[in-house]
Amino acid sequence: MIASSLSTSPSRARLMLWATGIFVLAALLYGAWWLLFAARYESTDDAYVHGNLVQISAQIPGTVVDIGAEETQTVPQGARLVTLDGSDTDIALAQAEAALAQTVRHTQTLFVQNEALAADVTVGEANVAQAETLLSKARNDLQRRNALRGTGGVSGEELRHAQIAVKSAEASLAQARAGLSAARAKLSTNQALTRGSSVATHPDVQQAADQVRQAWLASIRTRVLAPVGGMIAQRPVQLGQRIQPGTALMTIVPLDSLWVEANFKENQLDAMRPGQQATLVSDLYGNKVTYHGTVVGIAAGSGSAFALLPAQNASGNWIKVIQRVPVRIRLDPQELQAHPLRVGLSMTVEVNLSSAPEQVDAAQQAQTTEPALSTPVYDHDPAEIDARIHQIIQDNLAS
Repeated sequence: MIASSLSTSPSRARLMLWATGIFVLAALLYGAWWLLFAARYESTDDAYVHGNLVQISAQIPGTVVDIGAEETQTVPQGARLVTLDGSDTDIALAQAEAALAQTVRHTQTLFVQNEALAADVTVGEANVAQAETLLSKARNDLQRRNALRGTGGVSGEELRHAQIAVKSAEASLAQARAGLSAARAKLSTNQALTRGSSVATHPDVQQAADQVRQAWLASIRTRVLAPVGGMIAQRPVQLGQRIQPGTALMTIVPLDSLWVEANFKENQLDAMRPGQQATLVSDLYGNKVTYHGTVVGIAAGSGSAFALLPAQNASGNWIKVIQRVPVRIRLDPQELQAHPLRVGLSMTVEVNLSSAPEQVDAAQQAQTTEPALSTPVYDHDPAEIDARIHQIIQDNLAS
């Protein structure tokens, strides 16, 4: 038995040497893999698809008479989603147009009155000149009679008539001057109301025209349009519902502009920079579909810092928990179109820390002057209503 155990000892020794060599080789391979590959990547499966949730609401109050889209339906930008009853807005537009016509006619009378008041001033000036002449004549007559008074050539009765004539002429002159002052005051006031403008450019007319434009906008806004293209996700609005401005009617999700929010641990962010490349796998398609994305930015704080009830660690009952910071990753639009995603889906993200971010950073800085998001749906061409306003003004100007 002693000889048998001695004979097997060299075999055990060789096995131990082989096992030790295998473990050492595995450690060396793992170290090489870590240095050459794993250290250059950070990954997480705490990642989810995000997108813009565009809430649709009306700009004016009204009653819903038509709904043009249903949940899960895809609509293009500018599609009619909801129609409100336009009876009130049509009446308001007609009233605004009638008020504009009335304002034009009233304003034109101001310009006509300028000519009449100018004629009144001319007449008043003539009356003053005539009254001054009569007063001068009456004073000369009184002076002559006063000179003959001592000779007895003028009776006391004639002298009293001459004095009365002077007082009457003075009263007539005062009255003429008062009338001239009143005419000049009216002309000055009327000229102030029309100075530097014509009937069409008068402030009252322009204000009435703005009321027409406002009523026209209200009539257009009875049709609620889609500011972006996408899929209808929610539709709480119902037919016959009386809504107010700001009431949520439905939600649109633009599925062609989704992004991924990956929540990395704080000790994974040391070498992570905007512009680095990332590969992503969705639980929806599995490993058969790989997405390629770019790190857009790292959030300003951890997820708990922006929670509705942030954690308070000053109570004394504190256990350190590693925090996660959201990292926004932009997806390739072509890959997203080929393999559509939905908001909230789970993703696995791996970021290449060795990819150079400088070029993407420069591109982002070049785009800072442009709006991040915009829509032309609410841009209305005023040419139609401007032509209507011009026609109303022309129709109500006296020839």
